[in-house]
Amino acid sequence: MSRRELLEYLQDLAWRDVEEPAAAGTKRAAGAAAPDAAAGEDPLASTDLAAMGRALAPCRRCRLHQGRTQVVFGVGNPRARVVFVGEGPGADEDRTGEPFVGRAGQLLTAMLPSIGLKREDVYIANVVKCRPPGNRDPEQDEAAACLPFLKRQIELIDPAVIVCLGRVAARHLLGTTAPISSYRGRWTTWAGRDVLPTFHPAYLLRNPAAKRDSWADFKKLRARLMVDEDKG
Repeated sequence: MSRRELLEYLQDLAWRDVEEPAAAGTKRAAGAAAPDAAAGEDPLASTDLAAMGRALAPCRRCRLHQGRTQVVFGVGNPRARVVFVGEGPGADEDRTGEPFVGRAGQLLTAMLPSIGLKREDVYIANVVKCRPPGNRDPEQDEAAACLPFLKRQIELIDPAVIVCLGRVAARHLLGTTAPISSYRGRWTTWAGRDVLPTFHPAYLLRNPAAKRDSWADFKKLRARLMVDEDKG
């Protein structure tokens, strides 16, 4: 799907005021994992994202390392007000080392300007940092091995809001096994932070009718951020 097709796709189903997304590059932003990190460093002891990414690069804490090209740590503003959490890297992400750069990532990038954000304003990460074989869901033990690193990323960024993209991210972060359609768009909390679960962009590509619900969720996110701005 081209960037122009993504733009038309969004505008066709209630997404207004969206801009054409810039092509995702392969250059790592702050916090991306470097391939030459020395083994033996403890990522959880890191005091900034860049150091944590370097320390995590040689990770072999679960079986997912066996088939990866590289660890896909995270990308974006290290002081972002919003952190988007997905499930795990796909083939494009495994190749580039950056999360959400495939079709679903392009869609997310296109959605952000409609609520006054750009990709570089937010931080994007996944529950697991290595690509599951065949893009399957992460297994419970794989997610358990990686979740401490996601939690540490969130601590270092200190966002006001976390957006769970899809049922897998919500299951592992919030501990729910219910269908995401039953709780998407409902604010909850995790570790004292506001959390908004919504559909994964990949689901929206497969189910265009869900785009209206996703737009309603993003409007709630925009309203929450505007409240913060008014307080500031």
